[in-house]
Amino acid sequence: MPRVKLSDQEKAENKSVRDFLDAIDANRPKRGRKRTVESISDRMAAIEASLSDASATKRLTLVQERLDLQAEIEALASAGSVDMTSLEASFVNAAAAYGGRRGISYAAWREVGVSTATLKAAGIRRST
Repeated sequence: MPRVKLSDQEKAENKSVRDFLDAIDANRPKRGRKRTVESISDRMAAIEASLSDASATKRLTLVQERLDLQAEIEALASAGSVDMTSLEASFVNAAAAYGGRRGISYAAWREVGVSTATLKAAGIRRST
């Protein structure tokens, strides 16, 4: 099947939709108690305290946990810097054309987390 070359507008629409959906996923509430930088830092301090007494395999596990916690702190910091308003505005401008080209239904948009208000603003109706 030959590849179809996308126009600059289609590429921009694809990027707008992808960025907005990625932001929705990144900001989706997680189950359980919300983790804070302080609680993560406390756990990292506990890991540091127990490293010296740990066996080789336990030390390996603790080091990996510490690396995971550092990555989680970085993710928390970057999640707060996402401008959902501008991503949503860009999505609203692109979603109807993108969805129309790809045959994306209202139900599919909703299932991936796009709100009804955002779909309405984008001109995507239930019958679509």
